[in-house]
Amino acid sequence: MRGGDVGYVAALESHIHAAPWTAGNFRDALAAGYAAQVAERGGRVVAYGVMMVAPGEAQILNVSVVPDARREGLGRALVQRFLTAAMQVGAEQVFLEVRVSNAPALALYESVGFAHVARRVAYYPAGPDGRREDALVMRKELA
Repeated sequence: MRGGDVGYVAALESHIHAAPWTAGNFRDALAAGYAAQVAERGGRVVAYGVMMVAPGEAQILNVSVVPDARREGLGRALVQRFLTAAMQVGAEQVFLEVRVSNAPALALYESVGFAHVARRVAYYPAGPDGRREDALVMRKELA
């Protein structure tokens, strides 16, 4: 992901998520040196993700795929790229958070070796129904 991608990625984000990152969030992530990737199809960004690396660990902060490109392996490819990048910088474990209702994402993360380690009650902001949703914290050991 480059600075020129941010406006488009933020627009996609606003259509994909109930509590979207802003363009400023993506710019801040790039400025902080976070790993940020996009996947394109036909010259159009159809998936993107962001990962933060700290000593000994990494955290996948965002993996998103536009609805018309889902179930094509793009999310899996992004996660695998992040896991490889985390290993290359010496991370021993990778964390992420996912909505408890996001069954496709949960299945993906479990299939690449992430395990549930905690639950954050009412972690996500209220959606259109006015209810907050829990997050599952997941971890994958790399070492």
